[in-house]
Amino acid sequence: MLTGKKIVLGITGSIAAYKSCLIIRELIKSGAEVQVVITPAGKEFITPITLSALTHKPVVSEFFSQKDGTWNSHVDLGLWADAMVIAPCTAATLGKMANGIADNMLITTYLSMKAPVFIAPAMDLDMYKHPSTQKNIETLRSFGNYIIEPGSGFLASGLEGKGRMEEPENIVKALDKFFSVSSESQSALYDLKDKKILITAGPTYEKIDPVRFIGNYSSGKMGFALAEECARRGAKVVLVAGPVSLTCSDGIQRVNVESCKEMFEAAVRVFPDCDAAILCAAVADFRPEAIAEEKIKRVGDDLVLKLKPTQDIAATIGRMKEKSQRIVAFALETNEEENNAQRKLEKKNADFIVLNSTRIPGTTFQADDNQITIINKEGKKRYAKKPKAEVARDIIDELVAIL
Repeated sequence: MLTGKKIVLGITGSIAAYKSCLIIRELIKSGAEVQVVITPAGKEFITPITLSALTHKPVVSEFFSQKDGTWNSHVDLGLWADAMVIAPCTAATLGKMANGIADNMLITTYLSMKAPVFIAPAMDLDMYKHPSTQKNIETLRSFGNYIIEPGSGFLASGLEGKGRMEEPENIVKALDKFFSVSSESQSALYDLKDKKILITAGPTYEKIDPVRFIGNYSSGKMGFALAEECARRGAKVVLVAGPVSLTCSDGIQRVNVESCKEMFEAAVRVFPDCDAAILCAAVADFRPEAIAEEKIKRVGDDLVLKLKPTQDIAATIGRMKEKSQRIVAFALETNEEENNAQRKLEKKNADFIVLNSTRIPGTTFQADDNQITIINKEGKKRYAKKPKAEVARDIIDELVAIL
């Protein structure tokens, strides 16, 4: 679907600049016309002569041609292009784009661009993870730009592989995917824009004494994948996370909690201003009636703990739900899975239940994969086993359909 498309390829001063030759080759092979705009720093890594030989067009770098003083119009480039791709895009260029610092031809072209802009960041992981870089990326997303990163091939989630520029063939695939769908479907890439989503994730720990607790094996991976997916689609995300070691994008508002009581209070406080809640946390159902102030010593052969129920977060949120709000609840079952999920659907006033089972090897707790069934009042839909990032996309697709 790239035949006849006019692509402006922006190249910045990154060691990955050599890969721009492969991007050009793939674009031209797909039938596109390519115009390169390169920063002065970019020319330190790859020569304009090489790029011009591939595109059969003079490379644009300065506002005026050094040979005859010809004016290179960034406005004309912005009107000419069907898309702009900036690959590789350094941290410095991300910052300039996010803040409108138009000190080179590439940035002025970006600011004049009428077509969609695709950005492939390239830097080391520490630079990528720095709050200023994350803020700039989220700002550029909010402007409607598309961020292409390793992990999903298009608008990735999580930190795995981040910083490294996505492979050239995947960058071109992202463009092809974009132009292969209708304009309505293109807007769906940001189908949660202006929505606010509450997500709970991870376990809760219910203290027995200062060093022991009642908990479960939840890693939080599914909830964090859901948070990243919602943020990727333009939502404002509040992630209420139990005690896990995972990290999330800086654009996600994270609230760290430990106990069910703390998660309950945070969720109840946030939900009234949200369009939807995704209750993915593995909340402890019981807590000790009394918490010992000092470590309980091993005395005798028996220790009896008296437990009492914790707050039912899903049921409380379900009672709070307004007509315009949606609730997605999770059910992890060991037996009679679908019957238990159906009961939970009604009891929690949820719009649909995401059911998974401990009886499916390599899914649920600690695993990177999951296999789910989505159950609503109309029926059920079973999905194949797949990585949790892909499962998150399936779940959010279902949510978007009812928002």
